[in-house]
Amino acid sequence: MAKIEVQLDLIRKYNVPGPRYTSYPTAPHFDENISWDMLIPYIKANNAPSQSDIPVSLYFHLPFCKSLCWFCGCTNVISLDSSCSARYFQYLRKELDMIAPLLNPKRKIVQLHFGGGSPTFSEPQEILQLGSWIHNLFSFEKSYEASVEVDPRTATEAKIKAFAEIGVNRVSIGIQDLNPDVQKAVHRHQPHELNLRTLEWVHSAGIESFNVDLIYGLPLQTVSSFEKTLDEILKMKPSRFAVFNYAHVPWLKKAQSALTPLPPEVKMDILKMTVEKLTGCGYTYIGMDHFALETDELSLAQRNKTLQRNFQGYSTHSGSDLYAFGMSSISQTDSVYWQNEKDLKEYYTLLDENKPVQRKGYLLSDDDKIRQKTIMRLMCDLELNYQAMSNLLAIDFTRYFSEEIACLEKMQSDGLLVCNEEGIKVTDLGRLFIRNIVMHFDVYLKKDSQRRFSQTV
Repeated sequence: MAKIEVQLDLIRKYNVPGPRYTSYPTAPHFDENISWDMLIPYIKANNAPSQSDIPVSLYFHLPFCKSLCWFCGCTNVISLDSSCSARYFQYLRKELDMIAPLLNPKRKIVQLHFGGGSPTFSEPQEILQLGSWIHNLFSFEKSYEASVEVDPRTATEAKIKAFAEIGVNRVSIGIQDLNPDVQKAVHRHQPHELNLRTLEWVHSAGIESFNVDLIYGLPLQTVSSFEKTLDEILKMKPSRFAVFNYAHVPWLKKAQSALTPLPPEVKMDILKMTVEKLTGCGYTYIGMDHFALETDELSLAQRNKTLQRNFQGYSTHSGSDLYAFGMSSISQTDSVYWQNEKDLKEYYTLLDENKPVQRKGYLLSDDDKIRQKTIMRLMCDLELNYQAMSNLLAIDFTRYFSEEIACLEKMQSDGLLVCNEEGIKVTDLGRLFIRNIVMHFDVYLKKDSQRRFSQTV
């Protein structure tokens, strides 16, 4: 795609709090009154013989880290005791033995992801053991994608090799920022030599596909310093970038109280530079935080309209259900969402008592399903054809969403999208504001006035 020229006045105008839409309705709407017994009929229906052709994605939350990065918004457990990982894996096995029999054995796994925390906290033999359990319990498509989040500070050659041996074919290298002053300010010391060494191990293990995770909006960052980080990372030649907007939510993550986020104007300038630089270097701006080379599977999936957005962000297989394991992990099917217990001790206690570890859930209404598909297709395809959506949803799309479509007029005037009789098409500039665009289709936002979200840009 062509280089995107970012207009700062539009960033100022649309930089408002809003959901990230890894699901719709979003996680704050999950209800503790939705019990496992209430979910079971939906899970069984989701795995009926007629569902055998519907693919499955698997997620494993490995929560341990050796130190706390003060910007982190993840659910993690800080520990210097390496043995805690082995214990956790034994409880993962208990959960697997409880949940795996509910899945239709004919359904194929198309994606597998290990996140955290830091999966590279675990020892090689533990990684190999978990991989063995997974492959013995589930049937995989021949061309599945398996990815892992890698922390270069805890990675070793043996750990990377172990992940490769259990089928991992993509790694996500967490770097965040290369500037030593920024690293010190956020409590994450990570010399670039560690990143380069990790990349060597990744390639030597036969893993060619990798992306780099960065964060903008951290204390002490400047446009110049972050551009230097980008220049160094570009030399690594990643196929994808995930450049996350630092979400300052100290009311949820107490450690963030130690940080003073950047002034909005500086943060906007960094975003402008980042988008223009990466799109000028051959990367497609997928939307939200994601950039990918035009030949990357993520870009291809967007062009082929097979891109999906779930609790791990953008992924390449639309139509797959997500079954997630480990503390705090979130699963989703076409009708229900559920989240596991967030507290590690309680997660262990429930499994010791042979009880389900699900803590919250959500049952989607018919209207939820219609809006969920609309929001997700618009975020992934960056366009909607009214007739195609009418056929997909069995509604008169323009009549059902007449008010929402009318509200897009101002965004069209700002050059963020084009609306006509056939549908909606997001412009290249509009990709930057995709959260703002889809917010118009969120019926819960008016009720969410008391909720506190991160800024959209």
